[in-house]
Amino acid sequence: MSRYLTTRFVQSLLVLAIMSFAIYGLMGLMPGDPIDLMISANPEITSEDAARLRALYGLDRPILERYGNWLQAALTGDFGYSRVHKQPVVDLLLPALGSTARLLGLSLLLSIAIALPVGILAAARPYSRLDYAINLVAFAGISVPVFWLGLLLIMLFSVILGVLPAGGTETPGGGGFWDQLRHLVLPVATLTLASVGGHTRYVRASMAETLRQDYIRTARAKGIGWRRVLWRHALRNALIPVVTILALDFGFLFSGALVTETIFAYPGMGKMIYDAIMGNDFNLALIALMLATLVTLVGNLLADLAYAWLDPRVTYK
Repeated sequence: MSRYLTTRFVQSLLVLAIMSFAIYGLMGLMPGDPIDLMISANPEITSEDAARLRALYGLDRPILERYGNWLQAALTGDFGYSRVHKQPVVDLLLPALGSTARLLGLSLLLSIAIALPVGILAAARPYSRLDYAINLVAFAGISVPVFWLGLLLIMLFSVILGVLPAGGTETPGGGGFWDQLRHLVLPVATLTLASVGGHTRYVRASMAETLRQDYIRTARAKGIGWRRVLWRHALRNALIPVVTILALDFGFLFSGALVTETIFAYPGMGKMIYDAIMGNDFNLALIALMLATLVTLVGNLLADLAYAWLDPRVTYK
């Protein structure tokens, strides 16, 4: 196991290095730079001032040299300052990361809590009316656009009924835990409804495939009850492909949900990355995207370790 973890650690470092160069290169190839934005905001800046500013920030150097300087500083823990927010990048990432973890963590847990029993129920009664009804609802959830669903919930619960806030994280002046929870209801409901259909379909397909295996028929022939067969024999093996999907969702969790965060004016990772890219805030966008890459790698590693727990035949010796 230690050899496997060491190998994965080295592979992750290699992936992060490649991704950092790719992201930095793509952002460097974007038209314009922060100095161009300064010029557009202040027409009185002369060409000499612009050239001096580019030299000051190192924007007049080759991209490989700029990347090397950034990498050297990043390895020492210096991730730079945000040009747009005028704050250290780390000070901006931590609050946004916490907000996104609350939002998408709750929606992911609710989606799994709903998808698992519903998907198992559909697989246990294949091609029945219940199975068709569950599939119909799941396809409807997959097909509904997230932005339309969010706006619909705002119109219903905020505009018409007036029982829930339309956006933000808390009432100005602070409202405590319950006020923050009320602000989370609509965005969490939007993401849960948008993702539960896909998770249900994955659970149903994996469970139906597992129930057709020979060892399931053998267990039933030995007189084991149907519920025990479902929950003790079939579920663990059926969860293996589902865990893969959840690992990918785990990476998405920390990169944020741009559409939902924009609709509900929620200050999470997705909106922050989008604003940083549009504002040519290189330091903030680069570190945020690198963090999303790191979390995706960690999610895949946890999924690989979960395979061995779910199926004893899987080993990493």
